[in-house]
Amino acid sequence: MKQYDVIVIGGGAAGFFAAINSAELYPELKIAILERGKDVLGKVKISGGGRCNVTHAEFIPQELTQYYPRGEKELLGPFHTFMTGDTMEWFESRGVSLKIEDDGRIFPISNNSQTIIDCFLNEAKKHNVDVLTNQSVISFKQDHSSWITETKTDTFLSEKLVVATGSNPKIWTFLKQLKHNIVTPVPSLFTFNIKDKRINDIPGVVAQNVNVKVVDTNLESYGPLLITHWGMSAPSILKLSAFGALELAKRDYKFKIEINFVNQDFDSVLSQLKTIKQELSKKTVLKATQFDIPKRLWQTLVLASDIIEQTRWADLNKYQLEALANQLTQAVFTVDGKSTFKEEFVTAGGIDLKEVNFKTYQSKLYDNLYFAGEIINVDAVTGGFNFQNAWTSGYIVAKHINA
Repeated sequence: MKQYDVIVIGGGAAGFFAAINSAELYPELKIAILERGKDVLGKVKISGGGRCNVTHAEFIPQELTQYYPRGEKELLGPFHTFMTGDTMEWFESRGVSLKIEDDGRIFPISNNSQTIIDCFLNEAKKHNVDVLTNQSVISFKQDHSSWITETKTDTFLSEKLVVATGSNPKIWTFLKQLKHNIVTPVPSLFTFNIKDKRINDIPGVVAQNVNVKVVDTNLESYGPLLITHWGMSAPSILKLSAFGALELAKRDYKFKIEINFVNQDFDSVLSQLKTIKQELSKKTVLKATQFDIPKRLWQTLVLASDIIEQTRWADLNKYQLEALANQLTQAVFTVDGKSTFKEEFVTAGGIDLKEVNFKTYQSKLYDNLYFAGEIINVDAVTGGFNFQNAWTSGYIVAKHINA
């Protein structure tokens, strides 16, 4: 049996951050990370298209919590302890220069996630953290004041156990056996599958400042919308998928959305169209793009309004003007299924928030059992927020691991 002061299960972002900071704060502790695969930090490597979106430029805790559909209330205290500015300082002080992009996302200046991975591996080595790969955990249990963790090849004894395995169903099953309540996981960040003649032939088109609603719900979001080969994506859609994760799962990902492409109401747009009809009377509607809408999107919405290619503005009748105003402000699309957003799979679900002490990230059911990262029922929209949850929880675990 191999003995350690702290065993961290999971060689991902949260696990490494907990282990490194524990070792730095308490150098006397003997710490090991157990990773089931042959490589660590796999999700860090692929995140942000291989650039690693480490956090987001939101520096007010109350504002930051708004990006978490699950965990908003619980994260307010933790964010007062370790915030985005602390994350930036942590990496900068260890030689990783960061940059803030126009949309608020924060990346290493190198634009390479390997920079973050190398930083973690160097820090782990510097602070004598043992990183043990190919250690697939098959059980863990409390024995008096210690924890026994079994893998397929070894048995480990530790005073403290940190579980940071993300959305791992097997580990959730072990925790259920320990009487922890696991909120059933469902996908959280995904794009919408839509087959519709209005968008089938225009993949790659981006509409800015779009308002999207899920019909018959209170779900609504605002932002850029990307038309893809399979349907729709980009922040407006991904935010809906995160905040609507539970509701959309109930509907088996079959529902309708209403899109306002111009962020104006129907009556206002109809009035403007009537004015444009007078001003551009001799021009064809199809070629006279309005409202700063991408040209190809404008053309498909015009054709969907029963307006043929050669129709001039002067020839539009009342029905066609209303139909076009409707397409611009309240176009309805049928969603039939979802697709995972790139390779960054995020789930809603995990350890019930009521069973975690968010001052320490310790289990309320067991002493010396800690959790970090997505294993808890916390998730966020895209943009670096899920990583910030990993850093914050990992740091707070470290701070209290030997208190």
